[in-house]
Amino acid sequence: MLIRVLTTIASIVTIGFGMWHFFVPKIWHWHSYIDSNATELVRAIQAINIFFSLSLVLIGLMNIILIWSSESNRFSILVVLSVSIVLWVTRSLLQIAYPQGSINPFLRYGMLLTFLLVAILYIGSFVLTLAKKSML
Repeated sequence: MLIRVLTTIASIVTIGFGMWHFFVPKIWHWHSYIDSNATELVRAIQAINIFFSLSLVLIGLMNIILIWSSESNRFSILVVLSVSIVLWVTRSLLQIAYPQGSINPFLRYGMLLTFLLVAILYIGSFVLTLAKKSML
């Protein structure tokens, strides 16, 4: 049951982060930083952001579906947890190397703590799933 709880919490944050990113360009006026004549660049950034946001939402949903489904197997759960771990550890390292939210220390370190927490929750689920002989 602990595996399900850890994975579900981390996945809800992943989904929330993905949904939030659908609105980030408009909220932070990303287009104001780009030359208005660079329409292909604007479209490229929009496409990348949509792809990124949708990927996070789908990965979070996939984790929840797999961890709660009686049809899933240990291997598939470990694979998706591995992907989630790589994503969140990478995001944590990027926040350390190239911090965002540096205007406000609370935002900067709050983001880092959130990214690390999600990575740790997924790592915990991975280790517990790996150690468990029979699945859920």
